[in-house]
Amino acid sequence: MEPMKSCFIAAQVVFLLATMPGIAESPALIPRPQKMEARDGFFALLPGTKITAGPGSRATAIFLARRLKTSTGYPLTVDGGASANAGILLTTNSADAALGAEGYTLAAATNLIVIRAPTQAGLFYGAQTLLQLLPPEIFSPSVVTNVDWNIPCVRIRDWPRFKWRGLMLDVSRHFFDKAEVEQILDEMALHKLNVFHWHLTDDQGWRIEIKKYPRLARISAWRASSAIQPPRESLKVAEALNAHPAWAAVASSKFNARKQYGGFYTPRDIREIVAYAAARHIAIVPEIEMPGHAVAALAAYPQFGCGKGKYTTNVRAGINGGVFDPGNPATFEFLDDVLSEVFRLFPGQYVHVGGDEVNAQVQAATWAKAPDCLALMRREGMTNVDQLQGWFTKRIAKFVRAHHKTLIGWTEIGRGGLPANAVIMDWKGGGLAAARAGHDVVMSPAAYCYLDHYQSTNHVMEPHAIGGYLPLKKVCQFDPIPARLEPEYQSHILGAQCNLWTEYVATLPHAEYMIWPRECALAEVTWSPENSRDWTNFSQRLRMDEQRLREMGVNYHR
Repeated sequence: MEPMKSCFIAAQVVFLLATMPGIAESPALIPRPQKMEARDGFFALLPGTKITAGPGSRATAIFLARRLKTSTGYPLTVDGGASANAGILLTTNSADAALGAEGYTLAAATNLIVIRAPTQAGLFYGAQTLLQLLPPEIFSPSVVTNVDWNIPCVRIRDWPRFKWRGLMLDVSRHFFDKAEVEQILDEMALHKLNVFHWHLTDDQGWRIEIKKYPRLARISAWRASSAIQPPRESLKVAEALNAHPAWAAVASSKFNARKQYGGFYTPRDIREIVAYAAARHIAIVPEIEMPGHAVAALAAYPQFGCGKGKYTTNVRAGINGGVFDPGNPATFEFLDDVLSEVFRLFPGQYVHVGGDEVNAQVQAATWAKAPDCLALMRREGMTNVDQLQGWFTKRIAKFVRAHHKTLIGWTEIGRGGLPANAVIMDWKGGGLAAARAGHDVVMSPAAYCYLDHYQSTNHVMEPHAIGGYLPLKKVCQFDPIPARLEPEYQSHILGAQCNLWTEYVATLPHAEYMIWPRECALAEVTWSPENSRDWTNFSQRLRMDEQRLREMGVNYHR
């Protein structure tokens, strides 16, 4: 029997066993619900099934109807009403406020399914659970015939363990266009992930058009080389990708007339992506790197940098001396202008400012030698460059707060003291101390959350990665609450996210391969009960989830 066919049959058996009356196993849902009770029987989705939307719930109901119609072909209608005797009802009426902003209940009987939640976010997550209760072909992009669209009778009461359930995509090193970003957002929505951290700027590229500074799009968005060359120029890449040489096929649309590689998002692109995410209850957190990782910006506007010499975006990997000059008042005029345009495009609460990897070597080569930086330090009574970085971050944080936003940054924003109300995204230690000091924290340790690491020890069978080893099981074992954090501070842990850095990831299929299914495990870690961790059970449910991903056309790691 062919391996793919046998895998498909095995997964079908798991699904049948999981949904048959009297079988102990529950439906194969990821993330696992807080409470679920299987019942006898099933609800049959038919062409005449009606979806009833309670007050304010019509948009969620239409979203569900369109998703169901895509694969079933059924002309499902959405009617208004506070109650229903048959079909599918989505309502906030009489919802239990104790479920919180993202919780829901789902009761599936043989003639009626009711999804009830205090908010539309909760209803949306209930709808995602409903989709997962159906056969995996429901995620097909085209009509599928000869499938019984049956939903097992269950009672579910569900809510997330954490409110930050995220994925970071680095689009600076390799540009992912609007359609590609939206596809990743769809994949996130299936797993109830709710934060898309968009790494828009770095040394290698600047991906957001800023109207006041047009050279950022004209110059900073393009690079002549990277650690991965286009496959037509590098057979080595195709060989490294083993049976999938097409993964390295960078679209010709991502090269400009000068044969430079890159791209950027226009304000219209960003507004459309933000709206697309919002419809899936995903908040977008933009990241504009500062004070370091500024080579791309300084390639267009070198007057805002420290040191001499020409900046170029042809940077491959590693840390370099591209940092903004805090001793020059014009630097902050530039950054304030950039952030003002960012604020107008992104309505969410958080703005990420990076802050990482301005290490002692970089500081010694730049700030410690710049007369204006040394003069600033003398005026402000600073005795070392770590304090200067803290001063820089606090200056930016004050501007962010004035616009009713919350600053978030990597671990290093704690150098020189965290700004008031700042949130730390901990990748290398520091989250424990920040939480104890009363700051909110998003946990993202490299050992558990860096998706640019290898997924197996057999590197011959894996596409080239930056290094490291992060198997799926290790992500599944991750607990965002630091082991030594006292109970009274644990509410400051907002949640966790995984990060995909893309210097060695040039295309969407390759990115998907690095993200899934490790991000499935992160979804389980951040949503499901802590005491429900069971690697064997998760692995069994993942077989069904892999079928869903395959139906969606996702190139996941098998």
